[in-house]
Amino acid sequence: MHYKRNKYIVTALIAALLFCVAPAQAQNKKQLEREKASIEKEIARLTGDLEKARKSTKSSTKQINLIKQRINERTRLINNINSQMGIINRQIVRTEDSLRVVRDEIEHMKAEYARVVQSLYGLSQNLNPEGLLYDNEMYNKSYLKMKYFKEYSRYRRHQATIIRRREQQFSDLSLDLQRQRNEKSTLLAQERKQQEALAKEQKQQQRKLSDSQQQEKKLQQQINKKEQQKRKLQQQIQQLINEEVAKSGKGGGTSSTSKGGKKGSATANDALSADFMANKGRMPWPVYYKSVAREFGIYTHPSGGQNRNYGIDLVCTPGTQVYSVCAGTVSRIFTAPNGTKGIIIVHGKYMSVYAGLGTVNVAQGTKVGARQLLGTVASGEETTSEFSFQVWCGKDALNPRHWLK
Repeated sequence: MHYKRNKYIVTALIAALLFCVAPAQAQNKKQLEREKASIEKEIARLTGDLEKARKSTKSSTKQINLIKQRINERTRLINNINSQMGIINRQIVRTEDSLRVVRDEIEHMKAEYARVVQSLYGLSQNLNPEGLLYDNEMYNKSYLKMKYFKEYSRYRRHQATIIRRREQQFSDLSLDLQRQRNEKSTLLAQERKQQEALAKEQKQQQRKLSDSQQQEKKLQQQINKKEQQKRKLQQQIQQLINEEVAKSGKGGGTSSTSKGGKKGSATANDALSADFMANKGRMPWPVYYKSVAREFGIYTHPSGGQNRNYGIDLVCTPGTQVYSVCAGTVSRIFTAPNGTKGIIIVHGKYMSVYAGLGTVNVAQGTKVGARQLLGTVASGEETTSEFSFQVWCGKDALNPRHWLK
């Protein structure tokens, strides 16, 4: 009987423990399931963004960032699944413990029930109904046996009811255990699937990083090539400017001599210089541009070094028309190192330079007026091209922004 009482106490304690722990675990599990759904939704969004990025841009930087984000979310999802499996594993252990306790209790109760049935059978064999009628002493003993028999019979029926309940409890726990194992099996399959997807995405990330490094290397080579071409172009322009200054004489063409021809030329140059100076800050821009690539002065190029820009570089659509900013004479038409054309217009002691042309509409030595068409912007390797505009006074480069409106 002590064994039976101890079994009841243990069963009650386990039931109470399960009752207290189960709601907390259920709450944690629901929270993990909500988090899992949110992560899966985020992975789906990132996958959609990645597909759009692959179709809409040549740059792999955005794709790499999206892949990295998706890998992070995929890792979170795997951790979430593992957390859920941890909860289920603990539930399985507790359910198995409960099954063992209930199974032991049922076996003990059945054994005790068998002893009760056997005792009742023996008691019924020793009971003499006739003694109840003829013998007082026998009557008393038989009466007591009858009463004991009835009490034991009631106890037997009670035990049978408890056994049936425990067997139902055992059946419910078995079903619950099977459900938990099925859920664990599903989560294991999900984890394997996510691990495979994670491994695939990590390989994809490595490929993209490798491609990106190659692209960066190629881009760096292109940048270095453009910077070299720009330096050569500037050296070419400065040489031409120096030749123009030397050709015009000391003072940039403002001196006069006793000869009438030269005095007239000096007067014309003075007029052009005065006109150019009078239009300072009011000259029209030579071209319609999309953006400014480099301002006048020192700049840092993408490779990390510094160069000096002697004008203003504008990003334009290839084929955009280029116009003169002021009246003057076309002094030079030259070919740049990158194959584009350039024009130098003399405005007395001032000069304006137009570099990055694809076509030229004027001839060397011709006079042009303000807003006269000079040519068009050259085509480049990309959808846009750079056009460079410079202003010089003798050998000094001036900031074009001070002259344009």
